[in-house]
Amino acid sequence: MLTPLLVANWKMNHGITEAAEFIQFLENAEISSDREFVVCPPFTSLHLFKNIPHGAQNMHWEESGAFTGEVSAAMLKELGCTYVIIGHSERRQHFGETDDIVAKKVATALAHGLTPIVCVRSVDEVTPALVGKEIVIAYEPVWAIGTGKAATPEHAQDIHSQIRKRVGDTVRILYGGSVSAENASSLMAQPDVNGLLVGGASLDVNIFLKIIQS
Repeated sequence: MLTPLLVANWKMNHGITEAAEFIQFLENAEISSDREFVVCPPFTSLHLFKNIPHGAQNMHWEESGAFTGEVSAAMLKELGCTYVIIGHSERRQHFGETDDIVAKKVATALAHGLTPIVCVRSVDEVTPALVGKEIVIAYEPVWAIGTGKAATPEHAQDIHSQIRKRVGDTVRILYGGSVSAENASSLMAQPDVNGLLVGGASLDVNIFLKIIQS
Protein backbone atom coordinates (compact mmCIF):
# COMPACT_ATOMS: atom_id res chain seq x y z
CA MET A 1 0.00 0.00 0.00
CA LEU A 2 1.53 3.30 -1.12
CA THR A 3 1.14 6.24 1.27
CA PRO A 4 -0.87 8.99 -0.47
CA LEU A 5 1.13 12.15 -1.22
CA LEU A 6 -0.49 15.59 -1.47
CA VAL A 7 1.73 18.29 -3.01
CA ALA A 8 1.02 22.01 -2.82
CA ASN A 9 2.56 23.81 -5.80
CA TRP A 10 2.24 27.52 -5.14
CA LYS A 11 3.91 28.50 -8.42
CA MET A 12 4.75 32.25 -8.38
CA ASN A 13 2.31 33.11 -5.59
CA HIS A 14 2.53 34.01 -1.88
CA GLY A 15 5.38 35.97 -0.41
CA ILE A 16 7.00 35.59 3.00
CA THR A 17 4.06 37.13 4.90
CA GLU A 18 1.49 34.76 3.38
CA ALA A 19 3.84 31.82 3.79
CA ALA A 20 4.31 32.53 7.50
CA GLU A 21 0.54 32.68 8.04
CA PHE A 22 0.07 29.43 6.09
CA ILE A 23 2.74 27.69 8.18
CA GLN A 24 1.24 28.84 11.47
CA PHE A 25 -2.14 27.44 10.48
CA LEU A 26 -0.66 24.11 9.35
CA GLU A 27 1.37 23.70 12.52
CA ASN A 28 -1.83 23.93 14.58
CA ALA A 29 -3.89 21.64 12.35
CA GLU A 30 -4.61 17.97 12.97
CA ILE A 31 -3.46 15.96 9.97
CA SER A 32 -3.92 12.22 9.63
CA SER A 33 -0.69 10.25 9.85
CA ASP A 34 -1.74 8.00 6.95
CA ARG A 35 -1.24 10.88 4.50
CA GLU A 36 1.97 12.60 3.47
CA PHE A 37 2.02 16.18 2.28
CA VAL A 38 4.63 18.63 1.07
CA VAL A 39 4.45 22.35 0.30
CA CYS A 40 6.45 23.75 -2.62
CA PRO A 41 6.53 27.55 -2.21
CA PRO A 42 8.65 30.04 -4.17
CA PHE A 43 12.37 29.89 -3.40
CA THR A 44 12.17 33.05 -1.28
CA SER A 45 10.02 31.34 1.36
CA LEU A 46 11.69 27.92 1.59
CA HIS A 47 13.72 28.93 4.65
CA LEU A 48 10.53 29.44 6.66
CA PHE A 49 9.37 25.83 6.34
CA LYS A 50 11.58 24.37 9.06
CA ASN A 51 8.89 22.22 10.68
CA ILE A 52 6.69 21.65 7.62
CA PRO A 53 7.60 19.16 4.86
CA HIS A 54 8.71 21.27 1.91
CA GLY A 55 10.18 21.05 -1.55
CA ALA A 56 11.20 23.26 -4.44
CA GLN A 57 9.45 23.97 -7.72
CA ASN A 58 12.56 23.63 -9.87
CA MET A 59 16.35 23.23 -9.84
CA HIS A 60 19.30 23.18 -12.22
CA TRP A 61 21.07 19.96 -13.15
CA GLU A 62 24.58 21.36 -12.71
CA GLU A 63 26.30 21.39 -9.32
CA SER A 64 27.30 25.05 -9.60
CA GLY A 65 28.41 27.61 -12.17
CA ALA A 66 27.46 30.66 -14.20
CA PHE A 67 23.71 30.02 -14.33
CA THR A 68 22.15 33.31 -13.31
CA GLY A 69 18.82 32.93 -11.55
CA GLU A 70 19.14 29.19 -10.98
CA VAL A 71 19.53 27.10 -7.81
CA SER A 72 21.33 23.81 -7.29
CA ALA A 73 20.28 20.60 -5.60
CA ALA A 74 22.84 21.19 -2.85
CA MET A 75 21.30 24.60 -2.11
CA LEU A 76 17.87 22.99 -1.78
CA LYS A 77 19.22 20.37 0.60
CA GLU A 78 20.69 23.14 2.78
CA LEU A 79 17.17 24.57 3.04
CA GLY A 80 15.79 21.23 4.21
CA CYS A 81 13.98 20.32 1.01
CA THR A 82 13.03 16.68 0.59
CA TYR A 83 11.25 16.94 -2.77
CA VAL A 84 11.66 18.93 -5.97
CA ILE A 85 9.15 19.34 -8.79
CA ILE A 86 10.75 18.65 -12.16
CA GLY A 87 9.40 19.13 -15.68
CA HIS A 88 6.15 20.88 -14.83
CA SER A 89 4.17 21.60 -17.98
CA GLU A 90 4.67 25.33 -17.42
CA ARG A 91 8.43 24.78 -17.39
CA ARG A 92 8.15 22.80 -20.61
CA GLN A 93 5.87 25.37 -22.25
CA HIS A 94 7.47 28.65 -21.16
CA PHE A 95 11.10 27.65 -20.69
CA GLY A 96 11.56 24.97 -23.31
CA GLU A 97 12.38 22.09 -20.97
CA THR A 98 12.72 18.79 -22.81
CA ASP A 99 12.71 15.15 -21.75
CA ASP A 100 16.52 15.23 -21.85
CA ILE A 101 16.66 18.19 -19.48
CA VAL A 102 14.15 16.49 -17.19
CA ALA A 103 16.28 13.33 -17.14
CA LYS A 104 19.41 15.30 -16.20
CA LYS A 105 17.59 17.10 -13.40
CA VAL A 106 16.21 13.82 -12.08
CA ALA A 107 19.67 12.26 -11.97
CA THR A 108 21.12 15.24 -10.09
CA ALA A 109 18.22 15.40 -7.63
CA LEU A 110 18.57 11.70 -6.79
CA ALA A 111 22.32 12.04 -6.37
CA HIS A 112 21.67 14.65 -3.67
CA GLY A 113 18.97 12.70 -1.85
CA LEU A 114 16.04 14.71 -3.18
CA THR A 115 12.92 12.91 -4.39
CA PRO A 116 11.92 14.24 -7.82
CA ILE A 117 8.23 14.80 -8.51
CA VAL A 118 8.39 14.35 -12.27
CA CYS A 119 5.51 15.91 -14.19
CA VAL A 120 4.32 14.32 -17.42
CA ARG A 121 1.56 15.34 -19.80
CA SER A 122 1.26 11.97 -21.50
CA VAL A 123 2.29 8.37 -21.06
CA ASP A 124 4.97 8.84 -23.74
CA GLU A 125 6.81 11.32 -21.49
CA VAL A 126 7.47 8.50 -19.03
CA THR A 127 10.74 7.79 -20.81
CA PRO A 128 13.13 4.87 -20.15
CA ALA A 129 15.39 7.34 -18.30
CA LEU A 130 12.73 7.59 -15.58
CA VAL A 131 11.99 3.88 -15.21
CA GLY A 132 13.57 2.13 -12.23
CA LYS A 133 14.23 5.36 -10.37
CA GLU A 134 13.00 6.28 -6.88
CA ILE A 135 10.76 9.09 -8.05
CA VAL A 136 7.18 10.32 -7.93
CA ILE A 137 5.27 10.75 -11.20
CA ALA A 138 2.62 13.46 -11.56
CA TYR A 139 0.27 13.22 -14.54
CA GLU A 140 -1.05 16.65 -15.48
CA PRO A 141 -3.11 16.95 -18.67
CA VAL A 142 -2.37 20.37 -20.15
CA TRP A 143 -6.01 21.07 -20.90
CA ALA A 144 -6.89 20.74 -17.20
CA ILE A 145 -4.24 23.04 -15.70
CA GLY A 146 -5.79 26.27 -14.45
CA THR A 147 -8.96 25.75 -16.46
CA GLY A 148 -11.20 24.49 -13.69
CA LYS A 149 -11.88 21.41 -15.82
CA ALA A 150 -10.27 18.43 -14.13
CA ALA A 151 -10.00 15.02 -15.71
CA THR A 152 -12.76 12.63 -14.76
CA PRO A 153 -11.73 10.00 -12.22
CA GLU A 154 -12.14 7.38 -14.96
CA HIS A 155 -9.81 9.22 -17.33
CA ALA A 156 -7.25 9.76 -14.59
CA GLN A 157 -7.33 6.07 -13.70
CA ASP A 158 -6.96 5.03 -17.35
CA ILE A 159 -3.81 7.12 -17.85
CA HIS A 160 -2.41 6.27 -14.44
CA SER A 161 -2.84 2.54 -15.11
CA GLN A 162 -0.86 2.94 -18.35
CA ILE A 163 1.88 4.81 -16.49
CA ARG A 164 1.83 2.10 -13.81
CA LYS A 165 2.72 -0.51 -16.41
CA ARG A 166 5.88 1.47 -17.18
CA VAL A 167 7.07 2.35 -13.69
CA GLY A 168 5.88 -0.55 -11.55
CA ASP A 169 4.01 -0.88 -8.28
CA THR A 170 6.42 0.98 -5.99
CA VAL A 171 6.18 4.42 -7.65
CA ARG A 172 3.52 6.85 -6.50
CA ILE A 173 1.58 8.41 -9.35
CA LEU A 174 -0.17 11.70 -8.62
CA TYR A 175 -2.87 13.50 -10.58
CA GLY A 176 -2.56 17.24 -11.20
CA GLY A 177 -4.79 19.70 -13.05
CA SER A 178 -7.65 21.75 -11.55
CA VAL A 179 -7.69 19.73 -8.35
CA SER A 180 -10.24 21.03 -5.86
CA ALA A 181 -11.79 20.12 -2.53
CA GLU A 182 -14.81 18.95 -4.49
CA ASN A 183 -13.07 16.47 -6.79
CA ALA A 184 -10.18 15.32 -4.59
CA SER A 185 -11.98 12.38 -2.97
CA SER A 186 -13.25 10.90 -6.24
CA LEU A 187 -9.81 11.18 -7.83
CA MET A 188 -8.10 9.67 -4.80
CA ALA A 189 -10.54 6.77 -4.82
CA GLN A 190 -8.99 5.43 -8.03
CA PRO A 191 -6.64 2.49 -7.47
CA ASP A 192 -3.70 3.96 -9.37
CA VAL A 193 -4.06 7.55 -8.13
CA ASN A 194 -1.67 7.75 -5.18
CA GLY A 195 -2.01 11.44 -4.48
CA LEU A 196 -2.53 14.88 -5.96
CA LEU A 197 -0.43 17.76 -7.27
CA VAL A 198 -2.47 20.79 -6.21
CA GLY A 199 -2.02 24.21 -7.82
CA GLY A 200 -4.39 27.11 -7.20
CA ALA A 201 -6.42 25.28 -4.56
CA SER A 202 -3.30 24.90 -2.40
CA LEU A 203 -2.98 28.67 -1.91
CA ASP A 204 -5.84 28.63 0.60
CA VAL A 205 -4.74 26.66 3.65
CA ASN A 206 -8.30 25.68 4.56
CA ILE A 207 -8.94 24.23 1.11
CA PHE A 208 -5.58 22.46 1.07
CA LEU A 209 -6.35 20.87 4.43
CA LYS A 210 -9.69 19.63 3.10
CA ILE A 211 -7.85 18.08 0.17
CA ILE A 212 -5.27 16.45 2.46
CA GLN A 213 -8.08 14.96 4.51
CA SER A 214 -10.15 13.83 1.52
